[in-house]
Amino acid sequence: MLPDYPSAFWISAVSAVTLVGIAKAGFGGGVGIVATPLMALTIPVGDAAALMLPLLIICDFFAIRHYRNRFHVTSIRRLLPGAVVGIGIGALFFGYFSGNERVLQVGLGVLSVVFVVYQLSRAVLMGALLHRQPGAAEGVGMGVVAGFTSTLAHAGGPPAAIYLLPQRLNRELFVGTTVVFFAVVNLIKLAPYAALGLLRTGNLMTTMLLAPLAYVGVRLGIALNKRFTETWFNRLIYTILFFTGVQLILGRSLLLWFLQ
Repeated sequence: MLPDYPSAFWISAVSAVTLVGIAKAGFGGGVGIVATPLMALTIPVGDAAALMLPLLIICDFFAIRHYRNRFHVTSIRRLLPGAVVGIGIGALFFGYFSGNERVLQVGLGVLSVVFVVYQLSRAVLMGALLHRQPGAAEGVGMGVVAGFTSTLAHAGGPPAAIYLLPQRLNRELFVGTTVVFFAVVNLIKLAPYAALGLLRTGNLMTTMLLAPLAYVGVRLGIALNKRFTETWFNRLIYTILFFTGVQLILGRSLLLWFLQ
């Protein structure tokens, strides 16, 4: 039986899952991060994260078939142990604040705003980082951060990139390493999500209904790649993500907040 979600959820869910598909097709960079915050405007944060996880795993399955032999082994060995710790911390965070939805909303909102700030300052940040050669300790540390943010909001891309980009891997090796890393991370996340009771039957049925939209998004992303640049698309998505994050932090409609 499907959960009794409000009508607004289905509008946000259709948009969110389609955007994830577009991102998996390589258009729009990290725009898939908007999915969980967007759905969290209409349903609990835990439910939003749980709905996205199976969809991400399905997308990972198709992506990893291409990159299974094209990844940087050393980076995976350094990032994964930290990621397991980060996933554990994220699960404890979810569990401890499971009865306080406002804390989870604020946490997700802060992550959303931080992601937008990261994207705006990425060129400067990466310009400084590219002159360094990250060691094993930094790989583990960034793995912890990636595991935590991925557990809370499926937003582990920036910490992983901060570690991977200074190594100047060629594009295919970089993408392959990212795909393999998050494919494993998402599978590991199934255990704490199940233990926290987030993978309920109703949520899984909702995921099955939404899954075809991920494929639609992938096809749309491929078409967009051929016809448009992603600059303005990214700006639109990051603007949406910023205001979504602020709304989660405030806990009420931005329009009503401005009118007061």
